[in-house]
Amino acid sequence: MISNIELLARLILAALLGSVIGFERERLNWAAGLRTHMLVCVGSALIMLVSAFGFADVLGQKDVVLDPSRIAAQVVSGIGFLGAGSILLRGEIVRGLTTAASLWSVAGIGLAVGGGMYVAAIGATIIILIILAGIKPLERRFISVRQERSIQLVVDRGTVSLGTIHQLLGKSSVRVKQFISQQSEEDPELDEVSISLSRVVASEYEAICARLAGMNGVRECRRG
Repeated sequence: MISNIELLARLILAALLGSVIGFERERLNWAAGLRTHMLVCVGSALIMLVSAFGFADVLGQKDVVLDPSRIAAQVVSGIGFLGAGSILLRGEIVRGLTTAASLWSVAGIGLAVGGGMYVAAIGATIIILIILAGIKPLERRFISVRQERSIQLVVDRGTVSLGTIHQLLGKSSVRVKQFISQQSEEDPELDEVSISLSRVVASEYEAICARLAGMNGVRECRRG
């Protein structure tokens, strides 16, 4: 059985490590932020401590056999309900998977701290933080930018708005990142509409272009 001081030290360390990852999620305004990650990490550490040391009083009694890993193992599956709560479906886009994964990972860090595996816990925290904060700029630069497309429309004055675009595209309207409409300098009876799309594959881009080109009032559809 560990001392009370070491027990409290493990819980405090779990809170600190959870806060490091939670802060990264908090700055992006995700629902599962600083406090949620801290609570998950501390709770996991506490469960690990209870699983490892909470039944020491009954050990040695006749016909009593304990498996310290059984309670801790439930954290891995039990944390799933929090992860599911952070996942949102917006049209055809699923958001929150990374935050759900970070919650699951923080639970693992808490279990490691509760089990006294400090090096593994601290190392995992650093690696997870690098993945969340360090890899994202590279992802945006080399992957997301290749999935950004644009479309320019020449339409009759006042016939196309952001609302009509959303109504026409349906679920695909979540791909619209920017919508700009301005009067044409060459013909005051026409509008020039610029639409920016994000995270769109080639086949979906072609389908969106075809829908927009077939709208009432569209005179010209140019692909960016």
